[in-house]
Amino acid sequence: MRRIFLIVLDSFGIGALPDAHLFSDEGANTLKSVSKSDKLYIPNMISLGLGNIDGIDCIEKTDTPLGAFGRCMEKSMGKDTTVGHWEISGIISDTPMPTYPNGFSKELLNRFSALCGREVICNKPYSGTEVIRDYGREHIETGKLIVYTSADSVFQIAAHEDIVPVSQLYDYCRIARKLLCGKDGVGRVIARPFTGDFPYRRTADRRDFSLEPTGTTMLDKISKDGYDVISVGKINDIFVGRGITQHYPSHSNKEGIDITLSLLKKDFSGLCFVNLVDYDMLYGHRNDVDGYAEALSYFDSRLKDILVNLCDDDMLIITADHGCDPGDISTDHTREYTPLLIYGRGVLPVNLGTRDTFADISATVTEFFCQNPIKTGKSFKQKILSPYAITRLDTEDKI
Repeated sequence: MRRIFLIVLDSFGIGALPDAHLFSDEGANTLKSVSKSDKLYIPNMISLGLGNIDGIDCIEKTDTPLGAFGRCMEKSMGKDTTVGHWEISGIISDTPMPTYPNGFSKELLNRFSALCGREVICNKPYSGTEVIRDYGREHIETGKLIVYTSADSVFQIAAHEDIVPVSQLYDYCRIARKLLCGKDGVGRVIARPFTGDFPYRRTADRRDFSLEPTGTTMLDKISKDGYDVISVGKINDIFVGRGITQHYPSHSNKEGIDITLSLLKKDFSGLCFVNLVDYDMLYGHRNDVDGYAEALSYFDSRLKDILVNLCDDDMLIITADHGCDPGDISTDHTREYTPLLIYGRGVLPVNLGTRDTFADISATVTEFFCQNPIKTGKSFKQKILSPYAITRLDTEDKI
């Protein structure tokens, strides 16, 4: 393969993992929840084999899947964006990142406030839309920063753009990122700007300041071996830019898909790693089943354009990083299987079953590009390619 396009549908889970009870996520199933909406119409993903994946019984199957399909288990001790993407890229996090169900320590917040020159309010787990509803007025009147967390390993700072310009909010996040290390090494510090009059509106200028990956990722290996690693969306933030040769930020699924389609027409060799975040940020966390279903349907309507623009030596992989069941009683991420759909010339319509770890993806991708592939997972390269395709690739490697 000359190019692999890896698209992460952020939070698109397909059923609770066997250990979901350890995360209070028994019965979670993002796909099943959105399948109940009359807004869901995903014929192209169904044609790739989504309904044929083991354990899925809420959407139709196809007798003639166009590609390989399966599901992935998360091996890391977590269910958030950072841990999920790291595992997709070859790092399994055995130790959970710290969470703060009772808020952050007074000592930590005092240090943060002293460095920022602003006091903080809230300091508890909160929904992002509800926190600005409940604390927005006080923030505007006092200039105090709204600091909050969630069930995930995150330190979030919300501020109105008229009180704290976005660039300054990013600076405050950088201060927090430097403080939050060691035992307080949260996965992400997140800027959450909002605007307008009550009821306030969050803007698209959210930005994540992630912990640096704790090991070697497929991005590191692929770029080191001389190939391109192009990121779309918040991938660059998640990996702190490491191993990435070109970065294209995006503010919506539509923009991310538009950028991906433009990259399909560019000449490069290597990996294009895409995150589409709206499912999680706009719909999963807000328990908006219809909105989630519409967002999936929109992606599916654009998927046909992606498929027809793939070159003969391209491969498309569609997956997710965790669940966020919009039909669940909570607004948190959910511990779920993730889908695995693979399409390309010579890709066989085979059932890959249940993969033991998201890292099987990185093991496979790096086997195409690297002399020393990622060993964390098990590659499925030999399972998905026809004998002709394998022979052709082996021959090209020797030329």
